Amino acid sequence: MKLPIIAYGDPVLRKKARDISPQEYPNIKQFAEDMFETMYNARGVGLAAPQVGHSIRMFVIDASPFDDDEPELKDFKKVFINACIEEETGEEWAFNEGCLSIPDIREDVYRQPVVRLSYYDEEWKHHEETFKGLAARVIQHEYDHIEGKLFTDKLNPLRKRLIEKKLGEISRGMVSVDYKMKFPAVKKGR
Repeated sequence: MKLPIIAYGDPVLRKKARDISPQEYPNIKQFAEDMFETMYNARGVGLAAPQVGHSIRMFVIDASPFDDDEPELKDFKKVFINACIEEETGEEWAFNEGCLSIPDIREDVYRQPVVRLSYYDEEWKHHEETFKGLAARVIQHEYDHIEGKLFTDKLNPLRKRLIEKKLGEISRGMVSVDYKMKFPAVKKGR
């Protein structure tokens, strides 16, 4: 089932998400499938639960579109639950990032190239893994979502001011997208 993606300006995107348990979410596999379907429909490579209105520590990634640049990403499709970054290392590098919750805005963001992560998969199996390159970047971007942060927070003050008007327009629904979105500043019935 395709879920509406929450647009910039909604408080759920700024809230630190909470850990979950298998008892609370017995249908986590179905929710993960719905998130993947939503992400693919919007042509994304990652989607965090807060972006579909659930303030829980979960995100999904399919980095296979980057396999031309990094062949090891050919089948990189994963679910991350209760993720915790243990360590980020290496010299920061820039990459042009976008976000399904912030359509039509792309900016260069600096992140470290290696991340060590502790997480559970959709089978509730625990993993500790190290990711590099574009996989690490997508993970860091989605991880920021479960921490209540957005890629725009990493921009310098001048860049933030330059996109301020566009961000306001997005929150008011003044953006054209070909996927279902929910806009915080748009009142029902108007």
